[in-house]
Amino acid sequence: MAHLFNRNVLLGVSGGIAAYKSAELVRELQVRGAQVRVIMTHGAQEFITPLTLQALSGYPVHTELLDEHAELGMGHIELARWADLLLIAPATADLIARLSTGRADDLLTTVALATPAPLMIAPAMNQQMWKDQATEANVNTLLSRGVQIVGPAAGLQACGDVGPGRMEAPAVIADAAERLFASGKLAGKRVVITAGPTREALDPVRYISNNSSGKMGYALAQAAVDAGAITTLVSGPVSLSAPEHTRVFQVHSAEEMLQQCLRLLPECDIFIACAAVADYRPRIVEQQKIKKGPQEVTLQLVRTPDIVAAVAAHEHRPYTVGFAAETNDVLAYARDKMQRKDLDMIVANDVADQAIGFNSDDNAVTVLWRDGEQPLARASKSTIARQIVHLIAQQA
Repeated sequence: MAHLFNRNVLLGVSGGIAAYKSAELVRELQVRGAQVRVIMTHGAQEFITPLTLQALSGYPVHTELLDEHAELGMGHIELARWADLLLIAPATADLIARLSTGRADDLLTTVALATPAPLMIAPAMNQQMWKDQATEANVNTLLSRGVQIVGPAAGLQACGDVGPGRMEAPAVIADAAERLFASGKLAGKRVVITAGPTREALDPVRYISNNSSGKMGYALAQAAVDAGAITTLVSGPVSLSAPEHTRVFQVHSAEEMLQQCLRLLPECDIFIACAAVADYRPRIVEQQKIKKGPQEVTLQLVRTPDIVAAVAAHEHRPYTVGFAAETNDVLAYARDKMQRKDLDMIVANDVADQAIGFNSDDNAVTVLWRDGEQPLARASKSTIARQIVHLIAQQA
């Protein structure tokens, strides 16, 4: 299964005849789930046009170090931050030499210095150039810095020589890129996560809600993205930014959340119900603001829909994970909830502990499934989220 889902691959193309293979490499990376943007050196543009790679990648091709259209004119920094991987294919002898000495005299070498992302190169050159002591020394320098090198392959070259120096096949390069990313536990899986509170309106300005911050649900979304999942958030009102590569649907009420989740079920493999959904809503929602009146007011409340139970009972039922936020008898209530609602897994947490309850940055939970359980000691919600996703990947 592909392991490049949600990865940003910045493809650098330098000036060699093997540049024609870069078009196929763009497609190969995309098929495996990556988003691809391209930097071309001036030499590369003599062999293949930027328009070709723009049409294939779906993004403008970057060629100039000083980009007047970029934010603050610093396009190289924007690209450097965007990349999860800088992949240079083909990498000519000249480019390898410039990388080894830390040159930054064009856009590609400047980005190579500016990015925190790993660097991988696929050399391509004449066989004698590859064997030359200078090239060997430059390659060894890059290897000592942790640069990943794929190839070169041996065979007939464009110049007529036979030997090592051919750029590796695009599929081989893409395989090597995949191996760089260890997280792929949910690669290609379609995950829907609910997060945050719901708000149940009393009138146009007031509502019933709870203290959920959405931090746990959003941390789960980030963990799912990192594990390669195609991730969708159905979020109640929160003040958080969604992780990159996450599709987000904003809702307010429990009914809105239910309807959105049901619409997503045909394209869902794993459903994680992390939202703190209000259990009750006002029977009557006033159309105008309720004016201050008597000392006491009585509200009639009715049950809201049970979202996770509806998902678990649906004809397009995905692997269904619930949450049980309790203040006492946490594990007993969680097991009962898992059985009553026919869930595959449930995450139990004690919200009576303010250090790990609503709005905190930490959590401590116990994950239960039908024939096992795993306590997760107190840690950051991002760490807990990764551990939960790992357990889901093992069980789903």
